[in-house]
Amino acid sequence: MLQFILRRSVGAVLTLILIGAATFFLFVAAPSDYASLACGKDCSPDRLEDIRHALGLDQPLAQQFWEFMSGIVAGRDFPQGNCPAPCLGRSFYYNENVWDLILDRLPLTVSLTVGALVVFLTVGIGAGMLAAYRRGTVVDKAATGASMVLSSFQIYFLGPIVLLIFVYSTGWMDDPKYVPFTEDPVGWLVGLSIPMVVMATIFTAQYTRMARSSMIEQLQEEHVRTARAKGMPRKYVFFRYAWRGSLIPIVTVLGMDLSALLGGGVVTEITFSLQGIGRLAVDAAVNKDLPLTMGVMLVGAFFILLLNMIVDIAYAWIDPRVRLS
Repeated sequence: MLQFILRRSVGAVLTLILIGAATFFLFVAAPSDYASLACGKDCSPDRLEDIRHALGLDQPLAQQFWEFMSGIVAGRDFPQGNCPAPCLGRSFYYNENVWDLILDRLPLTVSLTVGALVVFLTVGIGAGMLAAYRRGTVVDKAATGASMVLSSFQIYFLGPIVLLIFVYSTGWMDDPKYVPFTEDPVGWLVGLSIPMVVMATIFTAQYTRMARSSMIEQLQEEHVRTARAKGMPRKYVFFRYAWRGSLIPIVTVLGMDLSALLGGGVVTEITFSLQGIGRLAVDAAVNKDLPLTMGVMLVGAFFILLLNMIVDIAYAWIDPRVRLS
C-alpha cells in the first residue's frame, strides 16, 4: 500500500509541474501582451514599460519561465518587494502577492467543498443503500422519486429559492456568511449550512441513484447469493459482502466528479455572495488580472490532484487488485 501511495504521489507532482508549465505558456507566451491588458485603455508608454518590468516581461522567455517555476519553491523578488515561497506571482490589480490573496480566501472554499462532499456522500450513499435494501417498498420509491426531482435543479436556481424561504420570508436563518472554524465551530456550521446543502443537493440525487443501482447489481453476484444460501442473516450479507463491492463504481465516478465539485463551488460562492476562491477567480477574469488567474488555476489543479489521489487510495483500499496493477 505504501508503494502504491508513493507512486501516486510522484505522478501527482509530475502532473502539477506539467500543469504549471502549460499555464505559464498559455498566458505568458500567448501572442497577446497581457501587460497592455493590465495597463488599461488610457495607458501611457512609460506606464506600460513599468508594468512590463514589474511583471518581468522584459526578460527572455526562458528566464521568465525559470523564475516562475523556481519562485513557487524558492520565492522571487519584484520591484514592489520580496515574494516568499510559494510565490505564484503578484497581482497588479490588488497590488499583493497572489498566494496571500488565495490563502485569505482558501478556508472558505475548502470548508464549502469539503462540507458539501461529506453531505452528499453521507446522504446520497445512505439513501441509495437504504432504497436497495428496501427495494420495491415505499422507501425505495420515495428515495428514487426525490432523486429524480432534485437532479433537475441547478445551484443558481435552487439557491435563491432556499434563501427566499429560510432567510427572507421566515427569518429562520441569517444570510450565509463565513466564520472561521477555529473561532466559532457552531457559527462556522450555521453560517455555511445553506450553501453546503444547496451545493450537495445536486450531487446527492446523482449518488442516490448510483448507490441504489450498484447495490442491487452487487446483490445479484454469485458470492452474495452463496452467502445467503448458507443461511447467513440478510443484514450481515448486505454489509459484509455486498456493501464494499458496491462502492467501487461510486468511488470511480467520484474521481471524475471532483472538477465538477470545484466548479459547483464557484457557482455557489457567486450565488450566496461568499468571498472564496471562486469569487476571486471571477474577479481576476473581470479585472484581467492574469497573474492572479494563473495562481488560481494552479491552486485549483493542485486540489483536484490531491482529491484524486485520495480517491485512488480509497479505491485501492476497497479493491486490493488496484494495488497489484
